[in-house]
Amino acid sequence: QLQASGGGLVQAGGSLRLSCVASELTFSLYTMAWFRQAPGTDSKFVARINPSGGSTFYAPSAKDRFTISRDNSRNTLHLQMNSLKPEDSGVYYCAARESEVGGNYDFWGQGTQVTVSS
Repeated sequence: QLQASGGGLVQAGGSLRLSCVASELTFSLYTMAWFRQAPGTDSKFVARINPSGGSTFYAPSAKDRFTISRDNSRNTLHLQMNSLKPEDSGVYYCAARESEVGGNYDFWGQGTQVTVSS
């Protein structure tokens, strides 16, 4: 139901744009988020956007470098990542939940690999 894409190999300082296309759910009703999982670690929250797109929230490591956005007409979520660092490497997952105020995420995408070389 969530298909992430856009990952790849990039040098430090470069940019990538991740996308996540939703199907079989009413995308515009869901809070959407991106998480990152590095090898051997738990997934970590990166950014979140509310159903209308009017409110966003970032992890400190992503703030001022990453921008989360959504296009409800295309059921698509994006994550623009600039000034990438090696520590940004990992598998990026998009996730959806019905609640705007908290709780577990109900749906997860399959992940897209981001590798930032130094």
